[in-house]
Amino acid sequence: MRHMRILVIGGGIGGLTSALALRRFGHDVDVIERDPTWSVYGVGIIQQGNVVRAMKQLDLLDDYLDVAFGFDHVEVFIPTGQSVAKIPTPALVPGYPANVGIGRPALHKVLGDRTIAAGATVRLGITADALIDDGDGVDVRFSDGSEARYDIVVGADGLYSTTRALIMPDAPEPEFTGQAVWRHNFARPAEVTGLCAYEGPIGVGLVPLSSKQMYMFVTTPEPGNPWRERTGLAAAMRERLNAVPAPVIRALASQIVDDEAVVYKPLEWLFLEGDWHRGRIVLIGDAVHSTTPHLGQGAGMAIEDSIVLAEELAAANTPEHAFAAFRNRRYERCRFIVESSLAICRGQLGLGPRIENAAATREMFVKVAEPI
Repeated sequence: MRHMRILVIGGGIGGLTSALALRRFGHDVDVIERDPTWSVYGVGIIQQGNVVRAMKQLDLLDDYLDVAFGFDHVEVFIPTGQSVAKIPTPALVPGYPANVGIGRPALHKVLGDRTIAAGATVRLGITADALIDDGDGVDVRFSDGSEARYDIVVGADGLYSTTRALIMPDAPEPEFTGQAVWRHNFARPAEVTGLCAYEGPIGVGLVPLSSKQMYMFVTTPEPGNPWRERTGLAAAMRERLNAVPAPVIRALASQIVDDEAVVYKPLEWLFLEGDWHRGRIVLIGDAVHSTTPHLGQGAGMAIEDSIVLAEELAAANTPEHAFAAFRNRRYERCRFIVESSLAICRGQLGLGPRIENAAATREMFVKVAEPI
């Protein structure tokens, strides 16, 4: 199918890469985003070789790497700070890094700028209040009172997808894992040249973002999923790091003093077992397979979704055939990431067997190196 008019709901990583992938096949694409400021968290994100490969497919690789920090290994530490494994990671694009750390604002700017330059229309502060699929197209009523008709609609609006709620009102709700993640940026020490992962009930990772900056992520048990005000977040993050004896981590903890610099997020997961579409409306990314961050593949799975969806739409005769083929290509790979990440989380909480980070990381790299 060619030259369709497509609405993408959600202006995050999955929505923007979908717009880019669809524009490459000549479709007219509108993107809507509910946040009028189009803002993202100020901390970083880690992305592995499969994302580097995907960025090459989207013709974004050089822009992407210009604002990222490339590296080729993961080093695993026990809680005391002793290194127990240094895992080389495979480069999937010859001559380019195997992994990158990148600030979310920098990634967002690259994707947003390139989406607009590619000819997609981006509207901010807008939601889709009604999606009326008559079999030949989808009539959309927007929150500003405007209406438009599209050939298909792509719901890339995240874990709490309103698109999912509109088309699948009986779909399962996101489930809290019992853990939360805390994030904070720091000046990068010279020795942090790859992902440094600290095992234990309190999981800690250090990820380089640039020549000058890195970020820390910390996964902690949070029974009852408590709501947290911003005031006091820095002290609460420091308190949790008291349980990690590694000298490097204790020294960094003492620098966490600004509540505004801490990003706190309860960890939830979701995986839809059935179809990922209804009629001419399809869901991608966190709207169908939201994972915990233990393997660093949430954004990667959404980016891969974008490429596969565009490919299947180009190859199929009908949207439903394309959506079924898309789901079939993505299902097992995404389920592996969700379930493997959740197993690490549950092991840290004592709700399942303890998962060795080094082994889980090696298995993940083998899996994501496979073609999408």
